[in-house]
Amino acid sequence: MELSRRNILVGGGVGAGLLVAWGLWPRAYPPNLTVGPGERAFGAWLKIGRDGIVTVAVPQAEHGQGIATTLAQVVADELGADWRTVAVEPAPLSPLYANPVGVDSLFEGAFDRLPEGVRREWLRRDRVMLTAGSSSLRMFEEPARAAAATARALMAQAAARRWSVDWNSCEARDGFIVHGEQRLRFAELAEAAASETVPEPLPLGSGGAGRLAGTDVPRLDSPAKIDGSANFTADIRLPDMVHVAVRHAPLGETRAIRIDRAVAMKMPGVVEVIEGDGWVAVAAASWWIAQKGLDALAPQAVTHGPMPSGAGIAQALEAALKEDGRTVFTRGDVASALDGRGLIEARYRVGTGVHAPIEPRAAVAAWQDDGLELWAPTLLPEHTRTVAAQAAGVAVDRVVVHPMPIGGGFGIGLEQEAVAQAAMIAARLKRPVNVQWSRTDDLRRDAYRAPVEARMTARLDQGSLAAWRTRIATPATGKNLADRVMPAGLVRLGMRGQGRGDAYAMGGAVPAYAIPALAVHHHDAPLPIPTGHVRGGAHVANCFIVESFLDECARAAGADPLAWRIRLLGEGPRLARCLSTAASLGGWEGGGANSGQGVAAHGFRDSYIAVMAETHRDDAGRPIVDRLVAAVDCGRVVNPDIVRQQIEGGLIFGLAALRGAAVGFEQGYAIPSRLGALNLPRLADTPDITVELIRSDEGPGGVGELAVPPLAPAIANALATLSGFPRIRSLPMELSA
Repeated sequence: MELSRRNILVGGGVGAGLLVAWGLWPRAYPPNLTVGPGERAFGAWLKIGRDGIVTVAVPQAEHGQGIATTLAQVVADELGADWRTVAVEPAPLSPLYANPVGVDSLFEGAFDRLPEGVRREWLRRDRVMLTAGSSSLRMFEEPARAAAATARALMAQAAARRWSVDWNSCEARDGFIVHGEQRLRFAELAEAAASETVPEPLPLGSGGAGRLAGTDVPRLDSPAKIDGSANFTADIRLPDMVHVAVRHAPLGETRAIRIDRAVAMKMPGVVEVIEGDGWVAVAAASWWIAQKGLDALAPQAVTHGPMPSGAGIAQALEAALKEDGRTVFTRGDVASALDGRGLIEARYRVGTGVHAPIEPRAAVAAWQDDGLELWAPTLLPEHTRTVAAQAAGVAVDRVVVHPMPIGGGFGIGLEQEAVAQAAMIAARLKRPVNVQWSRTDDLRRDAYRAPVEARMTARLDQGSLAAWRTRIATPATGKNLADRVMPAGLVRLGMRGQGRGDAYAMGGAVPAYAIPALAVHHHDAPLPIPTGHVRGGAHVANCFIVESFLDECARAAGADPLAWRIRLLGEGPRLARCLSTAASLGGWEGGGANSGQGVAAHGFRDSYIAVMAETHRDDAGRPIVDRLVAAVDCGRVVNPDIVRQQIEGGLIFGLAALRGAAVGFEQGYAIPSRLGALNLPRLADTPDITVELIRSDEGPGGVGELAVPPLAPAIANALATLSGFPRIRSLPMELSA
């Protein structure tokens, strides 16, 4: 729905509508790129310098997904630039870089209660520059390409004016505007181009554009990461800086933390002991000294009420399944269709997942002139600014945020506890502080991937799937996450109510298959642990449940699981093509007994994938994954090599979810509390991986999370064919099975 006066008035009623109309009417937002000496800005996306360097503004956080390269490649491709002269810089905070596609993807359309135009304008007003939901290219390719086409046309006009020719006959090629034998560098034309008139319509894809599209240009961030010159948050060093280590109380209601402050303050190098809400910190000359100071504090938390435990979480999920759930999706008369013989039932469980990035949480804050300068690995820079201002007790406009590259992260950059701690401590000490969490605290205070308990029921009728019911017990993670990271007004007025269940928590729970009678229910299970977004979101658990149970149904019907899926896809040709391509490349042999072959498919973020797995058992009976074949339709591809990197990385991340990357709880603490005990895959565990990109003219889809959900069910389905190997219905799987 487009934002219009009539829509606003009708949607809110005359009285309320008038108020909304005045408050939400669209505004013009001028670009605010910082232009250095000799640079000329073209809109909000690029600058061209007298030295010939084309600098692209990237509003998204770079956390390994390659957006700093792909967005720059889009601009360079449309501009006709020489890739060797392209650079990137973080975009400033601006409404122009708000990301409604990311919000809709992350929260699975939970904000669709508001008209699209109102929602987009609201996000612009609040400068929601979100990196999430595999949305970066989907959101920003079009405006970045338009800016580049504008700059190319303006420079062509400036060159044509000098040569007295028609500017439409000029081309951009490798950083030059060319007309026959005549050529001028971008650097010579940028200043004069500013006085030209933007043509209508824009000459997108013409005048020399298109030479870099779909090519494997080198990543811009690789050299600095290879030679170690890339700076992450923990690397920041400032004059008079102190290093801060933090220790948190157990999860639960903490009344106080008892500490031996005097002992810690006597230690050489300790500067201060700071107590917060549920945590205590030590500032010292080095992080190692700060950790020793924490040990000397001997902190003991005083709590009341129950603390999270593995048994308590399991009981809460089981209890939620016994209550009435919210209907997320329904088609046909499910109750009647399930009445009869041929019922298939199964229970599935998915444990509490962790982010476990290489870079634990960190933030650097410097207090100066009654304001705050902040360096943080954030996916939400404007929200980070607000959190820091509140923690430091200053106005938001007194906080400057420098978004840093993120070492993995997998979604933890949405959370802001370390930022709040750094801001509070810097304001108190009036000096720069570098807050760095330990690996133990990073695992113990995670925003966990929510655990899931599912009850599945289906019915076969003459070998066909006649009915399907899904009951999923899991927390309302979407609502909780939105309360933490989205503008309060937007959450209050725009988020869909719980009548249809939590949209985020049920992401991927509705099968893509044409099942005549289908019902999916969400059973909200409030848990005493914080839950948030981990790479792949709820799709990781829900795809495992759906694709595994579908495989069980196919085998109960005596059908080829691949052919069964393709037949059920009906109007899903892109997913069907992925399945057939993966099967063809992988040498699918029907997935029969002892074949060790399994498949799974999934589609989200406007992309589609099918994964075929080959497995066997070694002499000790342990499961071994030999090979993975992934066929991907992600629409038009900007950089094939980066897409393959993301698919391969997603498969390995999915392998981690299958093998480990999960925690239990004892006395309010997550266990285990170190990376080595999470049973993460190692190089020796990595199977042979083949990735096939299917050509498509559709718009670019997301790939950063795409390969994670189908990995576990593909392997589980493959292992289920092996003689004596039980069907895996829990994640992480037991390796001794």
